[in-house]
Amino acid sequence: ESTMVTIADLKKEAEAHVRYEKDKTTKIATVTFSRMDKHNTATIGMRARFGEIVHKANIDDDVKVLVIRGEGDNFGSGGDLNEHGDLYLNPKPGDGFLVDLEIDDPDVKYPPVGSYRYLHGLTDYYAKARSGNRPLQEFKKISIVEAKGYCYGWHFYVAGDADIVIASDDALFGHPSFRYAGWGPRMWNWLETVGLRAFSEMLFTGRPFTAQEMYTANRFVNSVVPRDQLETEVAKYAHACSITRPNDVVVAQKTFIEAYKQYRGEYFGSLLTGWLEGML
Repeated sequence: ESTMVTIADLKKEAEAHVRYEKDKTTKIATVTFSRMDKHNTATIGMRARFGEIVHKANIDDDVKVLVIRGEGDNFGSGGDLNEHGDLYLNPKPGDGFLVDLEIDDPDVKYPPVGSYRYLHGLTDYYAKARSGNRPLQEFKKISIVEAKGYCYGWHFYVAGDADIVIASDDALFGHPSFRYAGWGPRMWNWLETVGLRAFSEMLFTGRPFTAQEMYTANRFVNSVVPRDQLETEVAKYAHACSITRPNDVVVAQKTFIEAYKQYRGEYFGSLLTGWLEGML
């Protein structure tokens, strides 16, 4: 009997850490990251579950607005690096990323350690919405991120991809890999959303930016409020979005915006990221 862990196992485990609820009356749905002992760091299963939720909400006629938030003091501090352990830097023969790629067929042979494809198979997959790393780019409804505390790494992707970002004044934005790897995924997109000067500073100094700095940096953040007013402010924006034009109009609007983003090279930047990371 196989003891192979599958993506289905990891998604099931992640149900406790990525909660989803929707109000059919208001058409406002909410994703809540809840892994507070780890600052809401995202596991493989959490990312896959998030991608699946966004995919379903995109079709669901009972959803018009998707609010994404974190339970506790932080939105989230990125992906759980411990989960991959030495698979990146010290892989052993037979290692691979089949689970991340949602492949549970034992007859599929993963590219060998030392090959370009060993890492690129994964990093290129991360450029796809299905992987859970950029699903909001393909989401044709309205997405609102409630940012507070740490908004790092993978959670910074989510904020960068959202339509609207509401932040508490104690929120910090950035990507730790600027310090330990030199590059971070989605840099192309952040040049667009943060702005060239501000993003260059974040990239080259490695320091996080405050909510107020992100508010003035190309208006990456739409509104900054004290922590005790954050949920009320998010609810105000969600309500305003929920009572305007119907879903069909929103989808048309979002298609227009997505076409603009692709004209500006959003997905092209993701593909370049996959190539660069695959080279390590």
